[in-house]
Amino acid sequence: MPVMRPPKSREEKRYRRHLRVRKSVTGTAERPRLVVFRSLKHITAQLVDDVARRTLLTVSSTDLTEGKKTEKSREVGKRLAARAKEAGVAKVVFDRAGYQYHGRVKAVADGAREGGLEV
Repeated sequence: MPVMRPPKSREEKRYRRHLRVRKSVTGTAERPRLVVFRSLKHITAQLVDDVARRTLLTVSSTDLTEGKKTEKSREVGKRLAARAKEAGVAKVVFDRAGYQYHGRVKAVADGAREGGLEV
C-alpha cells in the first residue's frame, strides 16, 4: 500500500475509513461482500468476491425515476437481493464503504434483508 499523506478532503477521509473497514471485511464466493457507493443523486450496490477478485453483480438507482432517494435506495437493495437469489447467493457481508450506517446506506441493507438476503 502506498504511503498516505494526511487526508484533506471529505472524499479522502471517507476513503481512509473505507480502507480501515476493508481490513476486516472480506467477501468470498459463498458469502460475497455487499459494497455501497453513494453519490449526491444515486446509489450503487455491488456484490464482490474478494478471493476471486471479481464483481458478481451490480445494481444502481440510475434507472429508477420515482420516489425519494431513501426509497430508491431501499428498492436497490430489494433488486440486488432478487438478482443475488437468482445467482445462488443467500448470505452477504455488508461493507458500508466508509459511509455512516444511516439513511440511504441503511436503506440498502434493509431492502436487501426484505428481499431475502441474510446481511
